[in-house]
Amino acid sequence: MTTTQPGADQSVSDAVTAGSHATESARSGLSNLRGPGSGEVDQQRVATVVGAALEGIRSAIREHEVTYEEFDAFKRWLIAVSDTGEWPLFLDVYLEHEVEKVAAKRQQGSVGTILGPFWLDEQARLDTPATLPMRDDEPGTPMILAGQVTSTDGTPLAGATVDIWHTDDEGWYSGFAAKPPAGNLRGVVRCDDQGRFEIHTRKPAPYTIPLDGPTGQMTQAAGWSPWRPAHIHLLVAAPGHRTLTSQLFFTGDPYLGNDVASADKPELTLDPQPTGNGDEIRADRDFVLERET
Repeated sequence: MTTTQPGADQSVSDAVTAGSHATESARSGLSNLRGPGSGEVDQQRVATVVGAALEGIRSAIREHEVTYEEFDAFKRWLIAVSDTGEWPLFLDVYLEHEVEKVAAKRQQGSVGTILGPFWLDEQARLDTPATLPMRDDEPGTPMILAGQVTSTDGTPLAGATVDIWHTDDEGWYSGFAAKPPAGNLRGVVRCDDQGRFEIHTRKPAPYTIPLDGPTGQMTQAAGWSPWRPAHIHLLVAAPGHRTLTSQLFFTGDPYLGNDVASADKPELTLDPQPTGNGDEIRADRDFVLERET
């Protein structure tokens, strides 16, 4: 996650730094954000899903006549993904959007998208109106994100929370890169008694996935764009309701429609407007949560 161009001199590997933190975060219980599971292993389900996945790979080998040289290169790539801790990055970039599409078929309320690998638990808890933790000289365009959280029947959800995180103006996530301090541009904002929130932050920047690791190298070898459009991550939650996982994008971003993670959607695009307070901009976005069943 950097705006640094390929081939730039970097003293610390982006892939190893981000990969190790993403792996640790994934181990810490991300499944809790997705809702309760059955806790049971269905042998037939495992056989069906894993069997279909393996047959897809075998079919690609047959159809494209994969050579032993290519097969050995694939094995080395898998080892490199493991060594750098990039499994969360690779899976979230190239597969999570399909899982999200399946889940969305059974969901109501606001449109969501993928979580991605850069969420962190136990961030600053703030009351609205809130300013996210940031450096005194935090670069970037000042931005306000405001709105209201309601249930599908229109009831305002008092005390709902908006867990928000995004990159800084250089495309770095705090907690996954050395540049921003811990907790930078992250927070869990509690809404007021009408479910309203107002969050003061900085507009994030587009970034590439780490290019020095196996996921970025595979992406470049295939000639695919490694860029993600600028976006804000959100987990919107309220007691008795399904937590919404979403991202918000920006009109005019050159990488919209070509997101390496396939997570951008027209319904999730913001069009911030000047507030008249210097170069500050503001975007309003309401969220609707469905009740848990």
